[in-house]
Amino acid sequence: MHSEAVASRSAEHRDSRESRNGSTPHLDAVSLAIIQQLQEDGRRPYAAIGKAVGLSEAAVRQRVQKLLDQGVMQIVAVTDPLTVGFRRQAMVGINVEGDVESIADALTDMAEVEYVVMTAGSYDILAEIVCEDDDHLLDVINKRIRALPGVRSTESFVYLKLKKQTYMWGTR
Repeated sequence: MHSEAVASRSAEHRDSRESRNGSTPHLDAVSLAIIQQLQEDGRRPYAAIGKAVGLSEAAVRQRVQKLLDQGVMQIVAVTDPLTVGFRRQAMVGINVEGDVESIADALTDMAEVEYVVMTAGSYDILAEIVCEDDDHLLDVINKRIRALPGVRSTESFVYLKLKKQTYMWGTR
């Protein structure tokens, strides 16, 4: 797959509404339009983006760098896990006794865990896991996640078919 501009949901950010310096960045219509152009094609040339949003190539380059520096977005290559050897994906709901943050931190350190969110609902944490196969998934859940001190229970939701995954929510 080609690169995509992804509105950042990185573990570096304690609050997704704050930039790296702690303030909430102001995004005007032009910055949002630049983000939208990059979400459609993360390799789109700055000159083409400039033409679409009414700026020079240099001005687009400066804006993109500012958006990256503020942590508003990332430009990354997005792959299909199936095409690179990962045949099993699952969302795991985790209930915790004690400090939820420490369990979330431990999960973020696991290579197989792609997404961690602390929730207010049936589970304290939801973690998306990408594994090579069912044995690998079982190993991650049984020997690593359930072995974390404070994990009370888990429930796994194995993906049968991914119908939709988009990164366009950053500008709507």
